[in-house]
Formats: sequence, structure tokens, C-alpha cells
Amino acid sequence: MVTMHEMELIGVRVEMPTNAPMVLLRERGGNGRTVPIYIGAPEATAIALALDGVDTPRPMTHDLMRDILEELAVDVERVVVTDLHDKTFFAEIHLRRDGEPHVVSSRPSDAIALAARTGTPIFASEVVVEEVGFTEGDTDDGDDDGPPSEEVVEEFKEFLDNITPEDFED
Repeated sequence: MVTMHEMELIGVRVEMPTNAPMVLLRERGGNGRTVPIYIGAPEATAIALALDGVDTPRPMTHDLMRDILEELAVDVERVVVTDLHDKTFFAEIHLRRDGEPHVVSSRPSDAIALAARTGTPIFASEVVVEEVGFTEGDTDDGDDDGPPSEEVVEEFKEFLDNITPEDFED
């Protein structure tokens, strides 16, 4: 049986100088390790908007996904970041309809964006947490895999402050 760790969605950040967006998950309990997952800018924006409770004039893709699942009486039970191969993360969305479980393969960013809209618990496998998880007390070994600086966080917050729902209209 694969060990799973329940994770808390901390938020999205931008790594400098590459401006690469990432989502940060922190282990609930255990060692409190943080797992950074690089994602696309649209998914980062979608997650940030959901975390901030921003309602867009028209449904975004993940809002639409949530609404379709709700209309079909499908419960989103959990999302799981399952694996990491060649710097690519893999995830699953665990669903239940009429008592029957269903598992759908997903990009972690899409699964997390859906979880942010539904309040669904997020998990990560032991393999993922062991490979990329870090704690605040980890020493700097020259790699820049730790959490972003406050300056980076402020730049991303400024980006989010200037984005509007109209930026997503067709």
C-alpha cells in the first residue's frame, strides 16, 4: 500500500529570475514538508483566483468542470499527486458516483485547481514528498529549490492585483 500525506494548499508563487509559477503544498502533520510543483501561468491564475474567492463573469475551465460534476451528481473525494518522472508530476482525481469509485488521470495543476473550488482534500504520495519536499529549516546547498523570497511573493501578488476577470474573456 502506498503511503499518502494529506497536504495543505499554501498558494501560488513565482520563482525568479525565470518567472516560473509554482503551486506550494505543505504536509499536514508529519514533518510539515513543502512540495513545490511548477505549473503553467493560466493554472496558477486559476488557483490564485479560487483561493482569493474571485468570481469571474463567466466560468473558467475549472469552474465549468466543478459545475458539470455537480450537475451529474459526482462527488470529488480527493486529489492525489501520485508520482514524479523526469521532472513531470502526475496526479489523479478520485470521484464517486452512485457509490461507485472512479479515478481520472490529471495534471496536478488541474486537479489542485478543482480542489481549490470544491474544498476537496489534497494528498501526495510518499514518493513525491520524499523526493521534492523540504522544510523551512533545510540548509541551502546551492540549489534554488526552496521557497521563493518575499520579493518574489510580492511581485506575484502585484501581478494578481492587476489581473481582472475580463482578462479571461474570449
